[in-house]
Formats: sequence, C-alpha cells, structure tokens
Amino acid sequence: MLVKCYGAAVQGIDATTITIEVNVSLGVRFFLVGLPDSAVKESHERILSAFTYNGYKFPKQQVIINMAPADIRKEGASYDLPLAMGMMAANNQLSFEKLEHYIMMGELSLDGTLLPIKGVLPIAIRAKQDGFKGIIIPIANAAEAAVVNGLEVIGVNNITQVVDFLSGKTTIPATHIDTEQVFRKQSNLIDLDFCEVKGQENVKRAMEVAAAGGHNIIMIGPPGAGKSMLAKRISSILPPLSLSEALETTKIHSVAGNLGKGCSLMYQRPFRSPHHTISDVALVGGGSYPQPGEMSLAHNGVLFLDELPEFKRSVLEVMRQPLEDRKITIARSAMTVEYPASFMLVASMNPCPCGYYNHPDKDCVCAPGAVQKYLNKISGPLLDRIDIQIEIVPVPFKDLSSKQVSEKSEVIRERVIKARKIQQERFRNEANVYCNAQMNTRLLNEYVVLDQTCKSILQRAVDLLKLSARAYDRILKVSRTIADLDGSETVLPKHLSEAITYRNLDRENWAG
Repeated sequence: MLVKCYGAAVQGIDATTITIEVNVSLGVRFFLVGLPDSAVKESHERILSAFTYNGYKFPKQQVIINMAPADIRKEGASYDLPLAMGMMAANNQLSFEKLEHYIMMGELSLDGTLLPIKGVLPIAIRAKQDGFKGIIIPIANAAEAAVVNGLEVIGVNNITQVVDFLSGKTTIPATHIDTEQVFRKQSNLIDLDFCEVKGQENVKRAMEVAAAGGHNIIMIGPPGAGKSMLAKRISSILPPLSLSEALETTKIHSVAGNLGKGCSLMYQRPFRSPHHTISDVALVGGGSYPQPGEMSLAHNGVLFLDELPEFKRSVLEVMRQPLEDRKITIARSAMTVEYPASFMLVASMNPCPCGYYNHPDKDCVCAPGAVQKYLNKISGPLLDRIDIQIEIVPVPFKDLSSKQVSEKSEVIRERVIKARKIQQERFRNEANVYCNAQMNTRLLNEYVVLDQTCKSILQRAVDLLKLSARAYDRILKVSRTIADLDGSETVLPKHLSEAITYRNLDRENWAG
C-alpha cells in the first residue's frame, strides 16, 4: 500500500516541504532513498524500538521509502516521526486521512518519546505558506511554532499520542500564543543599565551615536577602564526589536538550536560575545552541513569582540564583506546558503601589549615599535569599516566615589529611538536601508549636503589625518546621525567636528 505524508528540510533559514512516500509490498527488504544522511538512515533502528516498546507492529514486508525532492539532502533525526507514521499508515495500523493535512517532525527515542528538534519556526512558516492545516511536533517546540498565526500547532510527548490523534481516538488542543501581547510586554525589559557606569561620559556619548545610527564602534584603552562594562550595556539603549525583526532573528536561532525550552520568540536584540580563540567557520558560519555562525546569530543585534588584536588575523578578515553587504553567502558544491548578518560591531582593545600606552599615570613598558606592531594586527581595511574609534581613559577617583547617579539607559534609549524614527522616515522608499550606517554613496550625496564651512573642516581633517575614501564616507554618516540626535535637518559644523573626533586611530602620531 502506498501512503504519502509530509516533513520539511531546512536550508539556511528557510524550509522546504518534503514529501515522504511509503510503499509496503511483498518482500523482506527495507529501502530508504531520496538523499538521506546517516542520521536519517539510522531512523530504522529507532522506529523499530519505539514500535516494539509501544505495542505497534513493524511491517514484515518490503518497505520502500522515498523522500522527495531527491536533490535536497535530508539531515538529522527529526524525520523519525513522519517516517514512522508513514510506515504505520502503509501497514494499515493507522488511518491516513489526516496525514495530508499536517507536516510532522520529531526525533524518536527508543521508548517512543519525542525529543525537541532544530528549525521549527521556519518549518512552521513553510507549513502555513504551503496551505497545511497544522504541524505536529514535540511539545518542547510547540511554543516556538505557535508564533505563526493561523496554523494549528499540535505539541505531543510521544508516538502514542500522535497515533491516537491521527486515528481520531483523542483530540489534542492546539498551542496558542498571543504573539503581539507577549512581545509588547517583553521587548522593553532592560537587564544592564548605563547608570551603573561611573564617569566615561564622552564614551557614553559615542555609544549613543553608534546606537542611533547603527554604526560600528571600537574602544581603545587600558585594562580596567570599563570597555567591557560599556559594551555589555549598549543593547540597553538600542531600539526594541520590531515584530518582523524578532521573527527573522528567531528563525536564525531556531535553525542553530539556540532557543531555550518553551521559548517562542526572541524579544530582545541578541548580544554575541565570542572568545578570541574562535575559528573562521564558527564566526562566519558553514561546516560540512552549513550552520549560522556568530555573525548571523548577532543579526539585528550586537557582535562584541573583546581584545580585538588577540583574534586570529584570518578570523578578522572574514568580517570585511559581511560588514559591507550585511549578509553571508556560503557556497558548497551541492548548494549555496545565504544567512543574514546585519549586526552592529562593538570591539575593544588595549593600546599596546602591556596595556598602558598613553596612560595618564602608568608608564608603558613595551619595547620600541611594539605598539605599532600590536595595532598592525588589525588591518587598515577592517579599521576603515569601523565608523567610530574612541579612546577611553581610566575613571578618576572622584568619579568612582561620586554618589551622583548617571543618566539611565531608558532616557538615552528615548533619544536613540527618536533619531531612528527620523531615519526610518528618510529611508522609507529605500530597500534594505534602515539606518544611517547603511547609506550608500547616492544616499550620502542626497542627505549629507555640506556648506562651505563644513567642507573646509572636512578637507583639513582629511589632509591632516590622511583619511581614506571609506573613512571620509564614515565621517559623513556619523555626522548625519549626530544631526539626527540634535533634531537638525542639515549637518552643521559642530556635528561634523564631533564626528571627526571619533576617528582616534586615524591620528598619524597615535602610536608614536
């Protein structure tokens, strides 16, 4: 008897519906075709054990299973459930009337318990797009899939519940979540606050500008000056995720298997802080079976690289293209996968190996030329792509001991949101441009018009600092953001001057 049921394959952050055809006929052999990997082929043993444990009969005839389309590789143990249900229906142990209405995915343990799987959100989105009534998945993934409105999400604990549901013996209530209500409630939560940081007002201002325009920023200063503390709090002043951004971000983390048990949606912008021993593939993504890397996991959020010069040169260089294109394309002989990577880069570094170059109180003990050699670990093209380069100095004792409370993140965030709204209105007709950091040359020429005074200031800065064309563009973008924070329609000399001060590493004598 020939039966069809449905699963899904995840490629990148999107899913494709997989038709599973099961034919039970005369014979004694078992065939599984359609480009399955080893984990899918091993489903035979898991299904056999689950059937035996729960009192179901494994077909004693020839079983041929085809997973179409055959040119898409099927990976992982999440196909156990649709394969098992297809075999039961083809063996007349299960009514197949409901099979065509549901996509089913789930990994079986030997006793028939369903284990959680990766990539449920893109699978649920595909099920709705293809007109399926619902999706049957492990109970641990039900909240994640329920984010998709208009889809019946059936969360189950074991294979017996699935059989009884498909046979009509029992009903399982669908999982429902009021996505917008929960999202509004959770999106404004702030864990770390800028008011906890003593002093460093100039750095906080640079952070505000970076957040308002989506600019990349690097902080250079001695150990203990507060670089990491400031970086960890930048998420608290970024605008809340929109619902569409939250869905896109959640899809990436769903594919990577990073969503916690019972988590339905990511409500806050991701903050990723990989260790400096990270490999190229772990940062950019890829592998034998491509998975998103740290840059994609930081999509719509922050990628924080602490002690930037300690990262391998090859790791840093792979960031060049994603910082410009805001996407990552991973090419393999059989397929090409694209992951979004629109993140804000926040980096920090010591000024030299000992950490005390330019320190007001401590002497640098590095050998001659060591400072420049240390800075040369970061290539010029990469530094050019970092809009704001700010030097940070130790906090004086009077600021550390002060009882005065600094400005709260909530107040700074309001100014950032106001500036972002100006940018959203400005770029409402531009595709994939949402903030000033994403402006191209055409948009710069249109929205950053300088008067003669500004041109003179900028010309002097370019000549004195020997700026590249890319650094010139970065200054214009940052000045436009500062003007937005100021509520000014045009870029004034004070806005341009402040933007130029955020190019510390471009000073010719910075490293002696």
